Amino acid sequence: MKGYIGVDVGSVTTKVVVIDEEGNPLGKPVYIRTQGQPIRAIQQGIAMVKEDLPRNIEIRGAGTTGSARYLAGVMIGADVIRNEITAHAVAALRFNPDVNTIIEIGGQDSKIIILRNGLVVDFAMNTVCAAGTGSFLDRQAERLGIPIEEFGALALKAKTPVRIAGRCTVFAESDMIHKQQMGFSVEDIVAGLCEALVRNYLSNVAKGKKILPPIVFQGGVAANIGIKYAFQRALGCEVLVPPYHHVMGAIGAGLLAMEEMRDGKRSRFRGFEVAEMNFETSSFECKGCSNRCEIVEIKSNGRILARWGDRCGKWEVVER
Repeated sequence: MKGYIGVDVGSVTTKVVVIDEEGNPLGKPVYIRTQGQPIRAIQQGIAMVKEDLPRNIEIRGAGTTGSARYLAGVMIGADVIRNEITAHAVAALRFNPDVNTIIEIGGQDSKIIILRNGLVVDFAMNTVCAAGTGSFLDRQAERLGIPIEEFGALALKAKTPVRIAGRCTVFAESDMIHKQQMGFSVEDIVAGLCEALVRNYLSNVAKGKKILPPIVFQGGVAANIGIKYAFQRALGCEVLVPPYHHVMGAIGAGLLAMEEMRDGKRSRFRGFEVAEMNFETSSFECKGCSNRCEIVEIKSNGRILARWGDRCGKWEVVER
């Protein structure tokens, strides 16, 4: 059986998926916390995804995306390394070929991607005051003693959502505590928070964008049904959440790898043994000119696999 592996490494979560030739996930997609240790998270994800794959699987291509995509690409031997906008758009088009708008909210980053006729025509990333939505929801659920899996459903039980100041997470948390002290129900406060985060997203990330349906909502926060319904109320139309909404970046990376290898090239994928290899990352400052570039290098068993960060190419090393 042929498969293509996609790895999406973000600052909060790491996702690993193997897809078949139809683009469907094989086995159980992996979604784990990066915990500030991307190398460890990538190796753990590779080991976990292998456990649920058919024994006769043959990986014919590998792709990476996310903020640590270059590190992940060097580690696993990726055939293609792409930014998150491209990976998420490719995955959303696989789910809904007619999609016109993608709302993507993860642990730290929020994005909006505008497509017309299957092509990305515009996009925007979060500004400072719209960052960290997923992490903020996690923290508020923990503070209120509510499992994050139940957070969204609780919002749907609200009778009168309270107005939460959602300009940024600092104001939002302060206002939530204030509303609690005034005696509002947890359901009304949680619903108010969902609406505040949606207002924040639409006024910061999506500012000036023409949002047309079909709208696909993906990323880890799409699991929160309270946020989904808050978007629907704000936009006045249905918002679609794909079945694998939490790993769409990894699926997109896998689909891009499949496209890259379509002409029968031999994959650079190092194999699932990557999970057991020793990797070390270090950096140094180049003193060759006034730019003083920070050069990052990654080694395995003392051998330099790659360097990046220089503007002139003097230190560039990429070994496959």
